[in-house]
Amino acid sequence: MFCIVTTIAAPPEQVLTTFGLTAHPPIAMDGSGVVGWRVGEVVLSLVPDHARAAWSAAARENLYVEGMRISRPLRATDGRYVVSGWRADTYVAGSPEPRYDEVLAVADRLHGALAKLDRPRFMLQPPAPPFNDVDVFNAADRAAWEDVPLRSARAAGMAEPSGEDGEQSVAALKTLAGLRRPVKLAPQVVHGDLFGTVLFAGAAAPAITDIVPYWRPAPWASAVVVIDALAWGGADDELIERWADQEEWPQMLLRAAMFRLAVHALHPRSTSGALPGLLRVVDQVRLLV
Repeated sequence: MFCIVTTIAAPPEQVLTTFGLTAHPPIAMDGSGVVGWRVGEVVLSLVPDHARAAWSAAARENLYVEGMRISRPLRATDGRYVVSGWRADTYVAGSPEPRYDEVLAVADRLHGALAKLDRPRFMLQPPAPPFNDVDVFNAADRAAWEDVPLRSARAAGMAEPSGEDGEQSVAALKTLAGLRRPVKLAPQVVHGDLFGTVLFAGAAAPAITDIVPYWRPAPWASAVVVIDALAWGGADDELIERWADQEEWPQMLLRAAMFRLAVHALHPRSTSGALPGLLRVVDQVRLLV
């Protein structure tokens, strides 16, 4: 994982006006699992990528998943989902909690509903300078599946991982790459960032405020949750076994671990303190394949 500065400037007046949000003052949200500004029953947040934000809004607008609360997009007065880099969504109560089996149950239901969606065109685009977070995660995702890990990152001109921490990450990535076997599962649209983003509020249904899209088999997205929960969330080691009925589970865990290693190696905000937990999970995964 890496440290992210979560304080952002207040939305400008023009954005508030275009979304029709002038009746209430913006209030910064803190500690709720959402980075943004609450305006009445709406949350305004900056988007890292316009195309992905608009796609997520359109996907969530009429999405129904049993047993889930879904934040709905608010369109601007001219019909847009994104205005000057800001999006607006209905407020849903809750905060992240270490209820990982429930998160994985959410993943199953959500991906069943997302299976009907076509692959967005922006997913075909390789990472390109000037690199932002989306490009880093794009390159890391490709690293777990391409024949030579990090080839896409190098071809795009991304900086090579340096220092002992970076070298350890790349070495572990190469080790896992040698354990990959062909998988038969078909890819689909999945939410690839469910760890720490599913919101809980007591006995209410779990909620999501966004869909971070990847084009991978659904069990891979569940495997990412497991890797994250074991590496950084304090989950018990039996979490892997409890969800072992997922199709091609060992290979999905392997590729999820490779993805996280690549993110750690490539992201400029990665911290060395995150690597030991990740390497511990890498050792667990190696025993399964």
